[in-house]
Amino acid sequence: MLEILEKLSITLRMIKFEHTLFALPFAFLGAILAAEGLPTGWQTLWITLAMVGARSAAMTFNRIVDRDIDAKNPRTASRELPTGKLSLRFAWVFLFVSIAVFLIAAYLLNWLTFILAPVALLSVLGYSYAKRFTSLAHLLLGWALAISPTAAWIAVRGTIDSEVPLLLSLVVLMWTAGFDILYSCQDFEFDRKSGLHSIPARFGIRNSLWIARLFHFQAFVVLVLLGLAAGLGWLAGVGVIAVGALLVYQHSIVKLNDLSRMNAAFFTANAFVSVILLLTFGGAVFLNRP
Repeated sequence: MLEILEKLSITLRMIKFEHTLFALPFAFLGAILAAEGLPTGWQTLWITLAMVGARSAAMTFNRIVDRDIDAKNPRTASRELPTGKLSLRFAWVFLFVSIAVFLIAAYLLNWLTFILAPVALLSVLGYSYAKRFTSLAHLLLGWALAISPTAAWIAVRGTIDSEVPLLLSLVVLMWTAGFDILYSCQDFEFDRKSGLHSIPARFGIRNSLWIARLFHFQAFVVLVLLGLAAGLGWLAGVGVIAVGALLVYQHSIVKLNDLSRMNAAFFTANAFVSVILLLTFGGAVFLNRP
């Protein structure tokens, strides 16, 4: 029993399960906006399992295809596959189980989520190869995460009949691309030496910090448009202001010659962004109900 629990703990570390906090609140928010309140219990269950399955599959596949690169990078050499804490065979089994969970959950939601499930799956898995070919990998990661709120909207309504989920997805895309560029600054030298593509490897850290700021400014502008389009009132406005402040804070602690506070910027600030939007925009939905 202890061995199973230890393996489970190692697996959760491999897929950084705690980072599900970045995307899952956006899916819940998409569902709440679509339902104009709480979705049904079954919808909430299958949306949650679909998100967990998709993200677990994406992270596991990323670790599998990047295992040789991770082994050469001092920052990632201690990960579970390069060190042998988990076997490659176990990782493949866990990947296929995660995919199965995702597809079953998509099937049990409605026909459109199931039809679109392969598109979502190819998006979240395909990102793992992007860095080998294009510096736009950050945008592809943004696209992979941005699927979640619109997918949750479809899960509830069975269609896309509003610009609201698309605007929310665009916020997620720009926000994700911005923080991924920041995070990639840590691998600037390794990426260049290894022939990997990223914004920092192509443009340097100084320019990359400005590009990340541009993406986050765009995310903030779209967030304002989302607030206006959804018409949710003052509580949603509080969320917009709070997220804007967090984005400014994130960039204020990441310096050109000092990336030591990157974890605070990446993990702490970004985890709060999705939760704040869920609480404020989601809360505003209930405040505005008749």
